[in-house]
Amino acid sequence: MAAAKTGRGIPLSTLSTKFLHTNSTSHTGPFSAIAEIIDNAYDPDVNAKQIWIDKTKIRDMECLTFRDDGNGLSRDLMHQMLSFGFSEKKAVNGKHPIGMYGNGFKSGSMRLGKDAIVLSKSKNDLGSEMWENRASLRDILEHSPFHTEEELLTELHAIESTSGTKIIIWNLRRTSEGNTELDFTTENDIRIPCDDSDPESNSSLRAYCSILYLEPKMQINIQGKKLETHPISESLEYINTTYSYKPNGVKQKIPIIFGDNESKEHYGLMMYHNNRLIKAYHRVGCQLKTKHKISIGVIGVIECNYLTPTHNKQDFDNTDAYRNTIKSVASKLREYSGKRRNKPGDNVPIEEPNDEMTDEDDESEETSGEGASGTKRPRRNCDEGESETDRVLRSFGPARERKLLEAVRSLTQEKQGLTVQIEKLNTKVEQLEGEKASIFEECKQKTAQVTELTEWKEKMQAHCKQ
Repeated sequence: MAAAKTGRGIPLSTLSTKFLHTNSTSHTGPFSAIAEIIDNAYDPDVNAKQIWIDKTKIRDMECLTFRDDGNGLSRDLMHQMLSFGFSEKKAVNGKHPIGMYGNGFKSGSMRLGKDAIVLSKSKNDLGSEMWENRASLRDILEHSPFHTEEELLTELHAIESTSGTKIIIWNLRRTSEGNTELDFTTENDIRIPCDDSDPESNSSLRAYCSILYLEPKMQINIQGKKLETHPISESLEYINTTYSYKPNGVKQKIPIIFGDNESKEHYGLMMYHNNRLIKAYHRVGCQLKTKHKISIGVIGVIECNYLTPTHNKQDFDNTDAYRNTIKSVASKLREYSGKRRNKPGDNVPIEEPNDEMTDEDDESEETSGEGASGTKRPRRNCDEGESETDRVLRSFGPARERKLLEAVRSLTQEKQGLTVQIEKLNTKVEQLEGEKASIFEECKQKTAQVTELTEWKEKMQAHCKQ
């Protein structure tokens, strides 16, 4: 950081250009950086109906482009966008902005590449005034992929709507092998490498954008194809919408949706803020215990507008409000999972007795949140008249008892089915035995006939010799 002198002799702090890269490292992956630029188009001050994300080549340089049909940017708004910390976004017609720190474009664009240019036009401004200063125009032409004013105007006119913004990013980040970090080879998608066990949204921009907003309100187009967006809850099974949580200081209860994900490998809490995904597949409560299978495959969805996201919008500030939310949701998740696994036809694996989740494991979940008593649940008293079998079942706890009884019923049904199959096989064996006897008798008759014919043949041969 350098210092600039003032007339008072007191130096003022300034920023080094290296901070652009430092600031971009808040994004551990490129998708969250892309989301920052999508958010800017989505926010009510721009209010775009569509955004197009594409890869193009300018003078043999691979570029990533974003184009929206929003309200566009005036000269002052453009200056604020390119500066740090300016954010005057407000809710419009009940639509709350996602951006709040005045840093998203800078951190996002510089995470994706080393250079970016922003072209914009609004209904009252065609955008060309941005380079009416000839010195500024010369700087743009010297440091951008465009060599003439006509080329710049061509890019500006590529914004087909009456207003809108186009962002071009080049000198894209590359891997150690020299390839661009973003893989553009898949048709209608942009991908990045990840582990095979990760959710598809970790490797596919199309999949990531499909869950980026709780209620999609803007059409996203990736590599020439519209994105089919839908609320994530619509892709779940056994959906339950009866759960809620009332944080301190919030007037209304916050709804929580639980459901089973089609892929049992990917599960956890999907946490949104002002309609925007902040944390995905965040495992809570019993999902953190790998030995407990009760909540495997369960997705929870909650919109936490009362929490404060971190500046990269990938997490929440670790406050009391956040911790209490996690504890309450974890408790309700376990309740949902317990009801879900006891439904007829449930195929969730039954755990071994020594894997049972104890009150100690779940203590943090039971002591906070709506309706939590702060004490452990009492055990059932032993009934002196109960049988030894009942006593053994009770020793496993009520949840384990239900699981064992379900297992017994399932095995009994399998036994009955096998008994019926055995009876059918016995009947078939009897039929085959009868057929065998009939064939054996027929063989005896045929043998007798052959013997008789043989004797007659021998008599005829003797007669012919005489």
